[in-house]
Amino acid sequence: MAETMPAPSHSLDTAPQHAMHQPHGTLPNTPLASSLIAFLLGSTFSLGALLWLAGGIEDSWWAKYQLGFYIAAWAGFHWGEFAVTAGWNLEKCSIDSYLLNNGVAYHVANGTAVVEFLITSYFFPKFKTYPYITEIGIVMTLIGQWLRSAAMITASTNFSHTVAWQKLEKHKLVTHGVYGWFRHPSYTGYFYWGLGTQLALQNPLSFVLFFVALWRFFNSRIKAEERFLTKFFGNEYVQYRKTVGTMIPFIP
Repeated sequence: MAETMPAPSHSLDTAPQHAMHQPHGTLPNTPLASSLIAFLLGSTFSLGALLWLAGGIEDSWWAKYQLGFYIAAWAGFHWGEFAVTAGWNLEKCSIDSYLLNNGVAYHVANGTAVVEFLITSYFFPKFKTYPYITEIGIVMTLIGQWLRSAAMITASTNFSHTVAWQKLEKHKLVTHGVYGWFRHPSYTGYFYWGLGTQLALQNPLSFVLFFVALWRFFNSRIKAEERFLTKFFGNEYVQYRKTVGTMIPFIP
């Protein structure tokens, strides 16, 4: 049986109720830290959105609207992860819900995308002159964000940012809403969110790298998670898996 932690002593405290959802400790789990992160993400989002909506800065080789959109999408994603968790899944909410401590590889990937954009913008500016590719990327990113957030809201307390290896008493199999269309809608949403950002930046190298990295990650994670889900829900999950796909290429 999962260990239950003490309930938050104050309405602003974010103290997950179960031991397996406790924060990693790399960031202080305090209201002050959370408010600072929210402020920084909000400021970053605003600057990026302003650059995007303004169409970039004229005569600047690097301050392009594509980069503004990417910055806004990145900041909005991380703020949204915490906001949705706090709103619909408070019992699992902590400073880690911002997903800013996703590991070195995650930050390297995002840094690589920015570096590729800057290098190609400076040395090969014609590579960034296909607006329809950016428009497709923006739409894909927004749809991916909507799908991920909708999945988290629909699943509510049944959602977890980490693979659940213990079945909690009130854990239920969610098959309605977006889960009726996608078996793992939060993963599918993020998969296309990530690819969309690279189309928006018109980054051919990072698009391929993101595709490979995200596919490998979700392929491995889905296999691991579904072993536990089959154990938790038995034939009910087996039948659900047969009828609803992931909509991620090559992951049935």
